[in-house]
Amino acid sequence: MDDYFSIRNLKIDYKTFDGEKNVLDIERLSIQKGETFGVVGESGVGKTVLALTILKLLAVPPGVISRGQILFHHEDLLAKKEKEMQKIRGKKISLIFQDPMSTLNPVFTVGEQITEVIRHHQGLNKKEAAKKAGEMLDLVKLPDAGDIMKKYPHELSGGQRQRVIIAIALSCGAELMIADEPTRNLDVTIQAGILRLIKDLQRQLNITIIFIANNLGLVSAVCERVAILYRGKIVEMGTVEEVLHKPLHPYTAAFINAIPKKDEQLMERKHFSSHDEEADSQTCPYYHVCAEKKEECKLKAVKLELVMGTHYASCLKAGKEVR
Repeated sequence: MDDYFSIRNLKIDYKTFDGEKNVLDIERLSIQKGETFGVVGESGVGKTVLALTILKLLAVPPGVISRGQILFHHEDLLAKKEKEMQKIRGKKISLIFQDPMSTLNPVFTVGEQITEVIRHHQGLNKKEAAKKAGEMLDLVKLPDAGDIMKKYPHELSGGQRQRVIIAIALSCGAELMIADEPTRNLDVTIQAGILRLIKDLQRQLNITIIFIANNLGLVSAVCERVAILYRGKIVEMGTVEEVLHKPLHPYTAAFINAIPKKDEQLMERKHFSSHDEEADSQTCPYYHVCAEKKEECKLKAVKLELVMGTHYASCLKAGKEVR
């Protein structure tokens, strides 16, 4: 099966006063059409950098794309010029940010903003675009679309604003949607509604979704497969069932166990945090805080390898345990 979307050997650094620091180093990642794929990790591990890089919105400098390819329909997005990317953004690939208030313009009504996006990308007249905007608000299950169209962002609730953002993202027919922690600033009950909406839209429209989150529970609710990101590297990847119930990398296990269950305390930070010490770029990035480390982990290069079925891990002990 051909990959609909894939990343190969992508390495991104950031220029700082102390020199270039690596923020993303992805060996491989493949997504099939119509799939909902989760990318999970702590804050600061490069999730948003990945989202921005896919759409060539990463500020360069300070960002430096050292190498790699991002293939969409077998075409390298990183090789495309800005005019070419302008035809892809919104129309083929859309991005939902975690904070709708920073995305929506406070001085224009919701209707004006959706209509303008539709007119820009689809070439419709004002009346046709307004009709399409109303249809999109209905699609994301916002009641009384006509009334919502007249309101300003600050007059809507957080959940309503996020639904508007999703409507804008889909209004131009995008087939790949990147959702960057879309429920982060919402309370639990509203989160559940947004997750159901995303899942329903994926099935209804057969769109492909890259769902970025720092919570494995959210990803398990909407995704088929997931990649665990640590210090910019994918340390484990597989189906949600494989990764959640049979984690192969010590970091994944620590990440799962860090969520306190009833009458349990949070796992010690020294076995969990991704920011304690600098890691060698060739060896395991988790070595300094791993409770199961051995000398060979420090000496041997570690890569993301297929261990069993569709389950990948970048850990020397993972393959040995399965065998």
